[in-house]
Amino acid sequence: MSHSRKPDSGLGFDTLSDRLRKTVTCGGDNTNKPDFRELDLGSPISPLRDGPAISSSSSSSGSVSGRTGNGLQVGSGTRKSDSGGTPNNHSGELSVDSSPTFSAGGSRGLKSGHTRSDSGSVSGGHPSIFTGGSSATSPPVNVLPTGNICPSGRVLKTGMMSTRTSKPDVLSLGTGNYGHGSIMRGGSSSGSGSSPTIKSSAAAGKPETPVSGGSNSPYSRRSSMDPEDLKKLGNEEYKKGHFLEALSFYDRAISQSPANAAYHCNRAAALMCLKRLSEAVKECDEAIKLDSGYVRAHHRLASLLISLGQIEKARAHLTFPGSQPDPKEVQKLQLVEKHFTKCTDCRRVRDWVGVLRESDAAISSGADTCPQLFACKAEALLKLRQLDDAELTISNMPKFEASSSSSCSSQPKFFGMISEAYLFFVRAQIDMSFGRFENAVTSIEKSGHIDPRNVEIAVLVQNIRSLCRARTRGNDLFKSERFTEACSAYGEGLRFDPPNPILYCNRAACWFKLGLFERSLDDCNQALLIHPNYTKALLRRAATYTKLERWSESVRDYEVLRRELPNNNDIAESLFHAQVALKKSLGEEVYNMKFGGEVELITGLEQFKAAIASTGASVVLYKTTSDLQCKQISPFLDTLCAKYPSINFLKVDIEESPEIASIENVRIVPTIKIYKKGNRVKELVCPCREVLESSVRHYSF
Repeated sequence: MSHSRKPDSGLGFDTLSDRLRKTVTCGGDNTNKPDFRELDLGSPISPLRDGPAISSSSSSSGSVSGRTGNGLQVGSGTRKSDSGGTPNNHSGELSVDSSPTFSAGGSRGLKSGHTRSDSGSVSGGHPSIFTGGSSATSPPVNVLPTGNICPSGRVLKTGMMSTRTSKPDVLSLGTGNYGHGSIMRGGSSSGSGSSPTIKSSAAAGKPETPVSGGSNSPYSRRSSMDPEDLKKLGNEEYKKGHFLEALSFYDRAISQSPANAAYHCNRAAALMCLKRLSEAVKECDEAIKLDSGYVRAHHRLASLLISLGQIEKARAHLTFPGSQPDPKEVQKLQLVEKHFTKCTDCRRVRDWVGVLRESDAAISSGADTCPQLFACKAEALLKLRQLDDAELTISNMPKFEASSSSSCSSQPKFFGMISEAYLFFVRAQIDMSFGRFENAVTSIEKSGHIDPRNVEIAVLVQNIRSLCRARTRGNDLFKSERFTEACSAYGEGLRFDPPNPILYCNRAACWFKLGLFERSLDDCNQALLIHPNYTKALLRRAATYTKLERWSESVRDYEVLRRELPNNNDIAESLFHAQVALKKSLGEEVYNMKFGGEVELITGLEQFKAAIASTGASVVLYKTTSDLQCKQISPFLDTLCAKYPSINFLKVDIEESPEIASIENVRIVPTIKIYKKGNRVKELVCPCREVLESSVRHYSF
């Protein structure tokens, strides 16, 4: 291989010994070399690719500083013998001081057919490589010979260097992987901490470009951190309450050392704080599997199992042989166990008040993430006919997924049922009470599949299936207007679930169609006794009261419905007619008989007194014909009359009816007064539209 040769100020390559020439040039026979061996790609030191030989040039007077494996040191025109070299360094790293840069100063570009000069300077915590030559004033420094660097730090002289590539190679130091035309990542050092930057003659005058993934970049530092350091960082984040960040550090520590039980145990602690209980249990189990005598993992798992209500398993880990249990945890376990036992006894005798009391006590004592206790509380509320509270409790129940590897027989039991089966058992009952019959069938069948031998589950499976068949048959008969047979079908369904409000309401509709209003009223009352907020049953009862001409009860129910459904026009109209009928039944004179009619114009005192004495609310606008504000608010009152048909809207022209204005002491117009049963309840002088509508809405209920 030929190299360009130019005179230099010092000794040239022609004065080097054969030994040195073989060391720094790329040619030659590399067989039977004792240092040559294939490198493992997983080694911290990646093998150097083949590259150009080092050539001396007057235009490239810079130098490369480094150490060879045999202590050889070559300067610009100087040479030291082996005996005078520096000691061997097998660390695989070069110790340097400053951060690397590629300098364009005094450099010149590569010419076609020439290779890049390898002379340059290495300084800092990372290698520095210059394209072109450095200034002539650069101090003589060491030359690093080409070759492969073993993990031991020795220089390999191989025959692979004889093959040229189209891209120039760059010598790298340290532990990072590198390739053609790349800046190599340096080994760990106590450098300045800044990323390597590149300056070349082609990029002169442009900002320096940081090399991504440099040895001091955050990613490089973190990826090469020791697992123990990662664990310490995780512990610091955990103490600060940053559980997600702590979990991230523990995950990285585990990825580097998966067989370390402490890392899994710490990860479990972070997962517990994040309420990811299933994963926390698995991590504790894994820690104990790796180290069966790991006391902290046993105690952490015991604490977790207490909160999950798994008493026996918690006791086994808390009283692990050879360990001293925490007295507070022991006391918590005993308290939860006491309330849980009482809860079981109360459920056995169907004392649902006691079940509700003891389940709440067990939850507040420490079993605050036990899904079964929340389900037990929901079941007690259901039996006590507090359906909405039962639904809310089961919806907010903590989620815990049992390990897929654990069989049903190994799962703990609650009230004689496998724990997971009990959850579906309670949910099926709640679905039934709210009329979600298909969901109820699905839930109870899942429960039966999990625990097929439980008698209580088997009975409920049969009852739900029978009830659904009876309800479907009743609905079909009702659609066919065979109301008597439909009553019988719904009655049959009630034999399988006596406290079912849906079937009572459906049967009430059948009695209503048959004209048996007293029976319809009884079934509506029964449905509302079970579920007080059952809107359909309340609406049906209000209609039944109307048929029985019990106007006051009808108005009462419709007013409740109006508050719950303020935008329902049908309910508003029914309320209006019930109020009119009530006024007539009380002997009152009714002037406005039309629902959603126009605003009534008052012309006399007697008409005014009769209008405001009605059972509903009355809104009166006192106005004059010439006032501008009265002209603006009068059309808005017409809008409110259509929007709130259950309210009487009146207009009084104080110029035409001065007697009314005098009695009501109206001096300023426009004035709005609201009356209820003849009594003034609110007065608004020159109100804005928003305030007026808000007041009307309030008194419309």
